[in-house]
Amino acid sequence: MSERGFSSQALSLDCAAEAEAIAAGMRAALVSDLHRRGIVVAVSGGIDSSVCLALATRAVGSARVLALILPERDSSPDSAWRAQMLTAHLNVQTVVQDIAGTLEAVGCYRWRDEAVCRAVPSYGPGWRMKIVISGGTDGRVNVFRIIASAPDGSVIDKRLRLQDYLQIVAATNFKQRVRKTLEYFHADRLNYAVAGTPNRLEYDQGFFVKNGDGAADFKPIAHLYKTQVYAMARYFDLPEQICRAEPTTDTYSLEQGQDEFFFALPYRQMDLALWGRDRGITPEAMAAELGFSVERMRAIYADIDAKRRNARYLHAPALLMRPLSGRQD
Repeated sequence: MSERGFSSQALSLDCAAEAEAIAAGMRAALVSDLHRRGIVVAVSGGIDSSVCLALATRAVGSARVLALILPERDSSPDSAWRAQMLTAHLNVQTVVQDIAGTLEAVGCYRWRDEAVCRAVPSYGPGWRMKIVISGGTDGRVNVFRIIASAPDGSVIDKRLRLQDYLQIVAATNFKQRVRKTLEYFHADRLNYAVAGTPNRLEYDQGFFVKNGDGAADFKPIAHLYKTQVYAMARYFDLPEQICRAEPTTDTYSLEQGQDEFFFALPYRQMDLALWGRDRGITPEAMAAELGFSVERMRAIYADIDAKRRNARYLHAPALLMRPLSGRQD
């Protein structure tokens, strides 16, 4: 495609054809590869899991799909409300289980709060917090900051030390791993397969937890850009509240967009930047399309490459110290 002719229209999609192709692929995988009779989808109320649930019902029918809604202490009430609206809309069997007790037992909140208190000593009951990222798309090294809101409304914004950032993330990763444990419990008891829900941005850039939301038997939308996932939601005529929901992490007690925590660009711009990077669109041409300086566009491309390198670990299977003799697969 000519650099002069590209635009966000490059991500346009024949949603009807795409939905049928994905559904057919899911059916074939269940029969030929996975040998399972249905599909489990953990539903957050966000656009990705919603479209995956719709695709699952298209693939095998609502009677052979189980939706899980797994809130915890920091989950937004709006997320669970949208998730329940979706499962009713698609008429699928639903299990709702609050995982806060499990997370409390394994130390998720304790380990997180210990690290938060090292960064913000006054942090305590009634406070809310989130982590934000900055630097990489401006040509600097990515750094992480904690934003903590006190009960009186005052806000502390402070750079995190690496050890505190790592401990907070490690602790909150319990949330995705506990959810995945429950997904596989229900999949095992029903002889179902687990559908993963990452879109192309998340899959490519490593926005998932290894052995948490990164684990699945198949990933139906990993090839679709976020913009395309929203188009699929419209095609499936999902509830309007889901079709216009902005992407969030729904991990920390303060509301947090995915662009604050990881991507550092809104998804529409991030989609096009990733698309352009993969097709050799120059920083100069992409900068003109997105309205950035050329220097910032080069930094965004470099940030994409850096995240992609880091994602290799997340995608990698366990390493064997010696090859297994006699195996043909």
